[in-house]
Amino acid sequence: MTDIIKLGAAEIAAKIAAGELTAVEVTEAHLARIEAVDEKVHAFLHVDREGALAQARAVDEKKARGEKLGPLAGVPLALKDIFTTEGIPTTVGSKILEGWIPPYDATLTKRLKAADVVILGKTNMDEFAMGSSTENSAYGPTGNPWDLTKIPGGSGGGSSAALASFQAPLAIGTDTGGSIRQPAAVTGTVGVKPTYGAVSRYGMVAFSSSLDQGGPCARTVLDAALLHEVIAGHDPMDSTSIDAPVPPVVEAARNGSVEGMRVGVVKQFRGEGYQAGVIQRFDESVALLKELGAEIVELDCPSFDLALSAYYLIAPSECSSNLARFDGLRYGLRTGDDGGHSAEEVTSLTREAGFGPEVKRRIMLGTYALSSGYYDAYYGSAQKVRTLITRDFEKAFEQVDVIVSPTTPTTAFAIGERADDPMAMYLADLCTIPTNLAGNAAMSLPCGLAPEDNLPVGLQIIAPALKDDRLYKVGAAVEAAFVERWGHPLLEEAPSL
Repeated sequence: MTDIIKLGAAEIAAKIAAGELTAVEVTEAHLARIEAVDEKVHAFLHVDREGALAQARAVDEKKARGEKLGPLAGVPLALKDIFTTEGIPTTVGSKILEGWIPPYDATLTKRLKAADVVILGKTNMDEFAMGSSTENSAYGPTGNPWDLTKIPGGSGGGSSAALASFQAPLAIGTDTGGSIRQPAAVTGTVGVKPTYGAVSRYGMVAFSSSLDQGGPCARTVLDAALLHEVIAGHDPMDSTSIDAPVPPVVEAARNGSVEGMRVGVVKQFRGEGYQAGVIQRFDESVALLKELGAEIVELDCPSFDLALSAYYLIAPSECSSNLARFDGLRYGLRTGDDGGHSAEEVTSLTREAGFGPEVKRRIMLGTYALSSGYYDAYYGSAQKVRTLITRDFEKAFEQVDVIVSPTTPTTAFAIGERADDPMAMYLADLCTIPTNLAGNAAMSLPCGLAPEDNLPVGLQIIAPALKDDRLYKVGAAVEAAFVERWGHPLLEEAPSL
């Protein structure tokens, strides 16, 4: 079992295709790992043992019939509990949807199943994806496998923890302000936020519709690219879906190089609040890129300093609108329906019982920002700042091919450390938020451990919209050079559970 769970997704698929392993063997090994360690990690909210084994058997039967297998056939995956899955619960980490079983699959879920990826279950997350630590889940926090007293990032901490604890070789996350990349950074894994609109949002429970984006999570750049290719592509069911070919991400991951590329370093992505060890590893990564043949270009993007403020007006405003559908009358939790309360009272009681503190905080903030007399002053102004940020990116990408930065200002902090300080929590997304506001593509990959606490540090790579392949080209080159010199931190240095 130990040998199987340490394999990457590409290796597993190759061994299944060659007959060296069966999909059932691989699935059973990961289910056994979940049973052995997830009580401590709490990466999963729901494990679909029977469904996963049925999917695995179908892959083995397909191979026995001589049918061609896809590049990820039989590979297990942990799915963030924000995508609808027919027949098994989708809670979004909230009490208001506890026990809700969707009657349909999200487009992303359908594409995973069509590619014969084995879905192990649904992973823990901050409620409605609102958070940076997975402490806001109504079902309890997830631990970071490097140190179970630390956060695994958020909102997709369950997905990143499942990867880092070898409970799954692949996972799916969503990224509204950094919720794929920040968990990847603090767990020593790879996470990609594709170009906005590149992966369908149909069946993904909405938080902030102009920012939300599903994406791949893995332990290597190539594995992330293989998963990216499966889930991306136009979907007529999603009005924001881009009708354009998927960039050649797998080819880029297989042929990583930065020779002759111009790599930008933004001066706004460092300074006060950044951990010394994070800056040290980032500076080493920039030196490595230069050594590999890249030209380093200093960039000044002044509007990036306003990104956090703009985001925390735009995202709550959209959340206020989107979460209005949870009224206790149609589906999910219903409280106070005893014949003595009006429909309005039932809705109020349901929301009081069903939403957690962070969700209520953002709904109230967003409702205030959208209210009469304040719309132009707050929401309208934030959208103007968003335009400035987009223009700064456009100017930057006239000078460089990609931008690099630390993914997060610090390594993983202790569970509970920032629970009572929302502003300190929000600062965890300082480097990731500008990309969401502009709709660009971005990746986080491991660049070593911070010397002061021996916890993972993430390198962020940002590419222009629809140039997602550049992420993989640069990421694969950095990963290969890093592994050659220092080894893979997750495979060689992560503590055993």
